[in-house]
Amino acid sequence: MNDNITKDDLSQFGLLLVEQFKKIIEKNQNKEEGGLNPEWLKSRVVRKLMDMSSASLQNLRITGKVRFKKVLGSYYYSKSDLMNLFSDKN
Repeated sequence: MNDNITKDDLSQFGLLLVEQFKKIIEKNQNKEEGGLNPEWLKSRVVRKLMDMSSASLQNLRITGKVRFKKVLGSYYYSKSDLMNLFSDKN
């Protein structure tokens, strides 16, 4: 236990910690965005991806242009329906 720890050792250790934290954060962000079933996206994710207000998203829901599910007060939207909005020529 008489090993001396240098500043370089501490610096390398710090870099390793930072990299591990980045991996953990990225992993958690992917879980949050994708959820258990990536075919259905939460309202917050849809609004962020499509840069739209909650009222615009509600309008898509009311007019039936996008399928949705309501689970415990949160709305989930079909990813395929959202993608079809751009390919629809109506």
